[in-house]
Amino acid sequence: MNLRKHAAHQHPGIQLAPLVDVLILLLIFFLLTWNAARNENELDVKVPEASAAKERSAPMGDVVVNVKADGNVVVNRRTLSTPELTDLLRNLVQLNAEQAVVIRGDETGAYKNIVGVLNVCSEAGITNVAFATAR
Repeated sequence: MNLRKHAAHQHPGIQLAPLVDVLILLLIFFLLTWNAARNENELDVKVPEASAAKERSAPMGDVVVNVKADGNVVVNRRTLSTPELTDLLRNLVQLNAEQAVVIRGDETGAYKNIVGVLNVCSEAGITNVAFATAR
């Protein structure tokens, strides 16, 4: 003889507090990684400081050219040689005649490396060039 009453099993339901915590953490993670990827900055390039620098984020269409201290040129996390950079910029000028280029030169690097990138920009037909500085 069974004396126990059979209670209906209830589904425990979805716990909302842990779900909200996980969603907020994912949102924060994606916002931080999206912002870092948008800037296309090389972390080991330290730009020089300028007291009159104005804070401005590069628009989405700008090409960011990072010039490291050793003279290597990095665009979109790819190290490019001078002919590769020239071809890339020429192709971009064909698509957009007013293509902008932002040069991020390392403060400890030689000035000739920056002049080399400026020369490549001139050969490719780039007329809109800016230099990145720190505040």
